[in-house]
Amino acid sequence: MTGRRVVVVGFDGIELVDVACVTTGFDYANRMGADPAYEVLFATPVGRPVRCDSGLQLHGQSRLDGIEGRIDTMVISGGLGHEAAAANQRLLGQVRRLAGLSRRIASVCTGATVLAAAGLLDHRRATTHWYEATRLAERYPRVHVDPAPIYVRDGRIATSGGVTASLDLALAFVEEDHGAEIARRVAVGMVTYLQRPGNQAQMSLFTRIPRSEHAVVHRVIDHVVSHLDGDLSAAGLAALVSVSERHLSRLFVEHVGRTPWQLVRDARLEAASQLLAGTREPLTAIARRCGFASAESLRQSFVARFGIPPSRFRAVHARR
Repeated sequence: MTGRRVVVVGFDGIELVDVACVTTGFDYANRMGADPAYEVLFATPVGRPVRCDSGLQLHGQSRLDGIEGRIDTMVISGGLGHEAAAANQRLLGQVRRLAGLSRRIASVCTGATVLAAAGLLDHRRATTHWYEATRLAERYPRVHVDPAPIYVRDGRIATSGGVTASLDLALAFVEEDHGAEIARRVAVGMVTYLQRPGNQAQMSLFTRIPRSEHAVVHRVIDHVVSHLDGDLSAAGLAALVSVSERHLSRLFVEHVGRTPWQLVRDARLEAASQLLAGTREPLTAIARRCGFASAESLRQSFVARFGIPPSRFRAVHARR
């Protein structure tokens, strides 16, 4: 086995998006050149198809007790069937066994209930879908449940919030394994553009970068979010797509409601917001990574956009 083997565990009543965000995120990483590549296996309790919340069926590639050998990452899916799964002692036994074979363990959404029932979250900080957080905390008092973050990492175990937060977790894993550039390409390819930091609240705090179906505009947007620290001047962007600066500005105003420079400013500020909330990097380093000429330039732009300086923003959101 030369790749990173990922085992996604499913059961009756899983949420299809929980599975798809993870599996597609890793698949996109492979397309973007991840080396070693991910080898994703969808496994079910006895190898039979499982029913999704939506009524669709997913066919497992393996039964849980048939999986042997080293696992890079085990991911427990969530869904309305999480409580029944957490009461299935045979399933819990297999989850514990596979956890012992795994370098990294994760749950998405209400999959945290299964990890908690297996005892794998005892004395650890964890999150789940905000709607289920109180119930999880009451049923498993040894788990330190935090309902706010998109995802939480405690040692080798990670848990994510509801539904599409599983994509943020997958992106975090891709960045950890293969670096920020591969993760950024995956985000662009999946039209999420920017990865949210784990301690961002499950309800988005930041503006979203728009997308457009116009080929020229779409290419420029993809370039901007992938090269925030590069030359994103009006002249440089126009040259990239072989049009005049005036024509590119007209296209952007028509299709996304802002000029290319406004988009560059917003993308850089959003990226800076995420780094301020999710890392301890100094302001000078964040300014450089996000394409600002200096920390002071970042501070001025931040105050103009958000009404508070970066230091205050970091203090508020770090406490979350």
